[in-house]
Amino acid sequence: MAASPCIFVIFGGTGDLSRRKLLPALARNMAEGHIGDRFGVVAAGRSDKPDESFRETVLESLADAGIGGEEARRLAERTHYQVVGQGTEDDYRTLGRRLAEVGRAYDIPPNHGFYMSLPPSAFGPTAAGLGAVGLNESAGWTRVVVEKPFGTSLATAQALNEELHRYYTEDQIYRIDHYLGKETVQNLLVLRLANALIESNWNRDRISSVQITVSEDLGVGTRAEYYDRAGAIRDMVQNHLTQILTLVAMEVPSSFDADAIRNEKIKVLRSLRPPRGENVVRGRYTAGDIGGKEVVGYLDEQGIAADSKTETFAAFRMFVDSWRWQGVPFYLRTGKRMPHKTTQIAVRFRAAPVSYFKQMGCSHDLNGVLTITLQPDESFALYFDIKRPGSPLALERIPLRFSYGEHFAEELPDAYETLLLDVIEGDQTLFVHGEEVEESWRLYSPLLDNPTPIYDYPAGTWGPPEAEGFAIPEFESCLRNDT
Repeated sequence: MAASPCIFVIFGGTGDLSRRKLLPALARNMAEGHIGDRFGVVAAGRSDKPDESFRETVLESLADAGIGGEEARRLAERTHYQVVGQGTEDDYRTLGRRLAEVGRAYDIPPNHGFYMSLPPSAFGPTAAGLGAVGLNESAGWTRVVVEKPFGTSLATAQALNEELHRYYTEDQIYRIDHYLGKETVQNLLVLRLANALIESNWNRDRISSVQITVSEDLGVGTRAEYYDRAGAIRDMVQNHLTQILTLVAMEVPSSFDADAIRNEKIKVLRSLRPPRGENVVRGRYTAGDIGGKEVVGYLDEQGIAADSKTETFAAFRMFVDSWRWQGVPFYLRTGKRMPHKTTQIAVRFRAAPVSYFKQMGCSHDLNGVLTITLQPDESFALYFDIKRPGSPLALERIPLRFSYGEHFAEELPDAYETLLLDVIEGDQTLFVHGEEVEESWRLYSPLLDNPTPIYDYPAGTWGPPEAEGFAIPEFESCLRNDT
């Protein structure tokens, strides 16, 4: 069944995100029947260009994403371009008239989705421009999508929320974190809530620690200017890793809808102890080897100042002060120039009260480990011990594994494909609530204002030695087996 008819407006429609992610996601949703013919796209930008010229850009972008033929043509012919110039009230009034014109052409009611594929500094002014001419409301529905980062500190996040709430209610605002659109993140909720065996053991009595790792083998690349202002904590920990933590740690919601789930996530954030001192390690990569190739250190990357104080690695030991999780450490780790790219949750279960087999000479700890891999291979694996054939007695740890790619023939939808369809359907489950943003910044802003020391680590390693205590012992072997 197709989603409700609407016009999807992309501010920054000629930009990289629009070309690489948004337009292909919309085209795939149309091809799969999720979006019907009563649909239009208006790309808004500062430079003036005719519709036909922009449609050529659309076709090129879709071709780069492997989309051609009828699938590409259907989206391109419903795509229009509207110049917004300097963003004056007249510019926004002209945009409003264009939306009405497109609506009449495709018999679309006044349902509008506004996607701000813009620099963060433009979020507030764009919201104000739409509000000044009444485009923040209509006889149908109006929704605004905001890309991360949602501020750079608690104060800036509060200011952004205030600007958005001046013209939009919270149920109109869709703060997008693409990690939440990944199929495995969504299935994390299903794994917990649909399987009593898992949920009944999802607590401090059965789990000894949880580790969430997002590692990248790349350096800063072309993002040096942005990254050197942000660093690993702002770029990854405050949003992506903390969002995953809330899904792992939240209580069972009263229902499987957006408000119930997001309320439980907010409770987790309010229960987290602010990270301090010995529970934080920051690092920065030096020259090293990645996949047999020598790479330079962070301070030698193009565009990075020699006296930069920015971290490229961060490890946290977090605690959720709740009845379910009291005393269980949550380890968050992220870094650039690590051995390989992966996003993975590792849940370590408690060992049996008596370790019979250790007494008989088996050397490793007998703790089961559940790994949930978000990328590059979406999968689940439960590591447990079996007896090797023969004698003397010896145990071997093996995975009971499920892989999406091996089990399902169809390709998993891209995160943006899922999230854009949710915007059109009005489902906020996978989007970040304003209170989540502020509570998350409340945790990390004090640390960012008074940063801890930075320790070096060679490129191609799992971080500085000072962070070794922030890892589940079995974790690196699980990573190697899963990738």
